[in-house]
Amino acid sequence: MADENKFEQAKGNVKETVGNVTDNKELENEGKEDKTSGKAKEFVENAKDKANEVIDKFKK
Repeated sequence: MADENKFEQAKGNVKETVGNVTDNKELENEGKEDKTSGKAKEFVENAKDKANEVIDKFKK
């Protein structure tokens, strides 16, 4: 799952760069959205992992 989030961020970076170079604002914005989405998913995934660690500590 983490790899998918990193891939989404990388894909967004490429789209943003290509959009910027070609003066295609739509593609540039789409890239920004992909990057932000990937970062948000990664953040949520990390938060879930931390929450599960805390829960596991209380189970012991």
